[in-house]
Amino acid sequence: MKDLFKIGFARSNIFLVLIISAHMAGCSSENGKINREELVQRHIVHVNTFDSLSSLSVGNGRFAFTVDFTGLQTFPEMYEKGIPLGTQSEWGWHSFPNTGGFEFRESMKEYDYHGRKILYDVQWMKAGRSQDAANYFRQNPHRLHLGMIGLDLLHADGTPVGPEAISSVSQMLNPWNGEIVSRFKVDGIPVEVITCSHQELDLIAVQVKSELIEKGLLRIKLHFPFPSGQHTDSGCDWSRPDSHTSVVKSLSADGATFYRQLDASSYTVKLAWKGVAELTEKRAHEFILMPGNGQKQLTFTCLFAEKDHPETLPDFNATVENSTTTWKEFWLSGGAVDFSGSTDPRASELERRVILSQYLTRIQCTGKYPPQETGLTCNSWFGKFHLEMHWWHAVHFGLWGRADLLKESLDWYADIAEKAGETAKRQGFEGLRWPKMTDPGGMNSPSSVGSFLIWQQPHFIYLAELCFRNDRDTAFLKKYAELIDGTADFMASYAWYDSVNSRYVLGPALIPAQERFPAETTINPPFELTYWYYGLTTAMEWRKRMGFENNIEWEKVRNGLPMLSQKNGLYLAAESAPDSYSNPRYISDHPMALGVFGMMPGSPLMDTSVMKTTFDYIWKNWHWTDTWGWDFPMTAMAATRLGMPEKAVDALFMDVKTNTYLVNGHNYQDDRLRLYLPGNGALLAAVAMMCAGYDGADTDTPGFPKDGTWKVKWEGLQPLP
Repeated sequence: MKDLFKIGFARSNIFLVLIISAHMAGCSSENGKINREELVQRHIVHVNTFDSLSSLSVGNGRFAFTVDFTGLQTFPEMYEKGIPLGTQSEWGWHSFPNTGGFEFRESMKEYDYHGRKILYDVQWMKAGRSQDAANYFRQNPHRLHLGMIGLDLLHADGTPVGPEAISSVSQMLNPWNGEIVSRFKVDGIPVEVITCSHQELDLIAVQVKSELIEKGLLRIKLHFPFPSGQHTDSGCDWSRPDSHTSVVKSLSADGATFYRQLDASSYTVKLAWKGVAELTEKRAHEFILMPGNGQKQLTFTCLFAEKDHPETLPDFNATVENSTTTWKEFWLSGGAVDFSGSTDPRASELERRVILSQYLTRIQCTGKYPPQETGLTCNSWFGKFHLEMHWWHAVHFGLWGRADLLKESLDWYADIAEKAGETAKRQGFEGLRWPKMTDPGGMNSPSSVGSFLIWQQPHFIYLAELCFRNDRDTAFLKKYAELIDGTADFMASYAWYDSVNSRYVLGPALIPAQERFPAETTINPPFELTYWYYGLTTAMEWRKRMGFENNIEWEKVRNGLPMLSQKNGLYLAAESAPDSYSNPRYISDHPMALGVFGMMPGSPLMDTSVMKTTFDYIWKNWHWTDTWGWDFPMTAMAATRLGMPEKAVDALFMDVKTNTYLVNGHNYQDDRLRLYLPGNGALLAAVAMMCAGYDGADTDTPGFPKDGTWKVKWEGLQPLP
């Protein structure tokens, strides 16, 4: 049976074009194409009360600007413990000076790898220089908050307006054009603010209308912070005005350019306005733009740039046109899913989550770097990105027919390949060992967990394969062949040959995706074994497509991987963990056994009947309150492959805090992590699979019940491998 499965697995790529064609042929609704504008505008976001978790964002994938209920960043302190009011970019980073003269090697500690000592960068528990070095390189670099832009509101007597004095709040985010319209009243006087972002420049455009302007009671405030360097927060430290500089580099009748210097980091902010206005410096790092008398309207644009931008900025109208055109192109491209007409009461909410997740991932996750888990809204893990999460951040773009957005971040792997090669060589392995928690330069961040994860290693192969499936461009094969080879070389050399049992072993030192197991003793977790099988198989297929000789070493390792370990008819979380289901600690965090036949297509290493039994046990006994936002879509994907569509839908709607989707579409986790974009990306990946299926699926919409309660229209989606 194992050999038959291998043959079928190897042949699956041969029939890939036929499979995709079959799916695409049946993808359109029987009632005609989906009216995409109507679909998207069903889910315009409305905010009518103050809620620190309801902030809204505009952006372009490389830059995002998050606002409160006034349409700007007027009351940031009220949102600090909610979803903070951020202004972040992919290029804005800062490091505190390395006054201790720390070297990265000082964070390293030896671990045993089958009798050979390997250095890993870790968080040292014992105080001392090694701990200080690890803490420094974990904290630095960190992402910058580029500056607050808010309204400066006054009562008639000149006293400041607080949030309690604002009434009649009515705010709307329209995902169709990427525009936020905010209306409210101050002392009974209406204010309207329109906010949008340019899609090619890191620029916002704002129009403010109110009689308060001509009364001199409404101004614009720009306030620049110093970075906090904290693990999870807005990134703002307002208590250190002497540690950075903000100067007006140039000033004219209709614009100003600010220069920012923070240690070795610098950037510029360029402001342009229409009409008569005066810019004044209120105090260090705080500037006020005062409109001239007799005006009831103020429009301005503000650009954030790593370097000077000498060109004239597009004005408000040009930016609105740019945003509207680009967003329309986005929504009319790629895939769409329409649940209207369904009688299941959850259908409308699922459609809302799908639309808003597309909006959020488009503005936060489509730059040239993998995104951080909180995107460009606020800092988490010091603003760094976690490479193992790139699967959840990016796979959905390939499945939704938007592979070009996924390709944006693939080139970054080439940028850091040299550093990945150095890591592998230092540890005595071949090829490229990709980092885990990292920054644009590809430097790994010391961690007592992250440094031992390996499930990010095959990601490049998987993501590149998804992109190739979208257009089957041979030039794409050539472009990334060397990186595919380097990734597979590491995977093959990392697997240790167990001569006693004639097999290959993964680990130690290893911590699996279910981060509950000790690095020093863990071997052969099921998801990692399955992913190794898939990655090496796909890498061999790439060589075959290009007419290259097969890599015998890769094939030998792949064929020598052991069957997944089981006990009492259940797949274990690791071969080294026979107490996987008796130890309460081990039935929490990510239920990664489900990823074996959810995210992955399975392999000859598993048996479907055992997987079904394992799924049922996990469904009933897992500590679901101790999970993360992407665990529910992953569970839905496993249920879909196992032919349980009712369970697939139920998984997406488990009543668990970490499965909460806020009014703005963000996936809430807890008080520390109030937004979590891997959850949004995972939802989109799962819904695409539930609609378009997966390679070898024998039915359309395999993830939705066929009892008539779900009416599912979809188009432009790709099946999961």
